[in-house]
Amino acid sequence: MRRLLAKRMKFHLFGAFLVSMGCAAAYKFGVAEPRKRAYAEFYKNYDPMKDFEAMRAAGVFESAPPK
Repeated sequence: MRRLLAKRMKFHLFGAFLVSMGCAAAYKFGVAEPRKRAYAEFYKNYDPMKDFEAMRAAGVFESAPPK
């Protein structure tokens, strides 16, 4: 029974470290990287003036009335 806490704590700390690294890697490759690619793809062909004119024509802005 001596040093049982220290022995089990080493095991649990190592396990917690591995689980946390696994979760971080899963988030990075499962969420963050696809999100970066999606934003890059969207802004590759994005024209803000065209979008502004479409919103202006729809009457979204009060300060810029539709033509």
